[in-house]
Amino acid sequence: MKYRKLGASDLDVSEISLGSWLTYGVGVPRDNAVACVDRAFDLGINFIDTANVYGRGAAETFLGEVLAARPRASYVLATKVYFPMSPTDQGLSRAQIMKQVDTSLKRLRVDHVDLYQCHRYDPATPLEETMRALSDVVRQGKARYIGFSEWSSGQIENAFAVAGTERFVSSQPQYSLLWRKPEESVIPLCASKGVSQIVWSPLAQGVLTGKYAPGAAQPAGSRASSETMGQTMQSWLTPRVLDAVQKLKPVAAEAGCTLSQFALAWVLREPNVASAIVGASRPEQLEENTRASGLVIDPELFRKAETIVADAGRGA
Repeated sequence: MKYRKLGASDLDVSEISLGSWLTYGVGVPRDNAVACVDRAFDLGINFIDTANVYGRGAAETFLGEVLAARPRASYVLATKVYFPMSPTDQGLSRAQIMKQVDTSLKRLRVDHVDLYQCHRYDPATPLEETMRALSDVVRQGKARYIGFSEWSSGQIENAFAVAGTERFVSSQPQYSLLWRKPEESVIPLCASKGVSQIVWSPLAQGVLTGKYAPGAAQPAGSRASSETMGQTMQSWLTPRVLDAVQKLKPVAAEAGCTLSQFALAWVLREPNVASAIVGASRPEQLEENTRASGLVIDPELFRKAETIVADAGRGA
């Protein structure tokens, strides 16, 4: 496993990180989930990403239980705040940030997280209020650093303009061979501000593994076949997308790796990416995905892949 510096922080994070959206505490049986976390550590993954809203606290609770026996310094822990936790608990107001960070820490069984992230931008709260609350979270020792997910370049610029506050070190966008929108403005801006990308859905929720064939039934045990995990990926399961992904397989074979490894290596080719978050329901998936770390692939093969999927728009 290779490691990269997370923005303007002193955190070194594994190039492949373990996520918990839709999986731990919710969609994956507990024994499988425990096995995945244990295997992640064996493979050198040191970065664990979660959020308070994942399973409405279930993912944080699960991670708090399974990480409790491990030395706190052996992993980098990130969580998020914004989405509804109850009919009255949502957003990035000072009151919500202070309330939610404490409940997250309690579920996670730690006295601090390494990274506390705004899960989305909150237009209902003044940005200065949000930034000052996040700064207090850091200054109170409840988080070492702060980040955001899916903010626009304008929102990022405005946050950096708030005087006297802590600075973001991470951005968590969706980014993959099939979704390149962050390249337009977010990645260049972040690179200039000391902010790294922590990429979610680098495999387009599993579509870039190549296991979903056009016109075929969903493989048993796959995310797409799951009632709890499959609904969010339907816009990827279109003939145009699936046809294009199948055409990527020979390119990956030419590179000497699996399609999953190729897709992850493509994300990691971007210097501003610190880590690619993967989900896993079985340890074997992590074993395959972590082999993408440090892969050296001919840039021409990446360009060939980009051409193949260029017209495979999501939901087309």
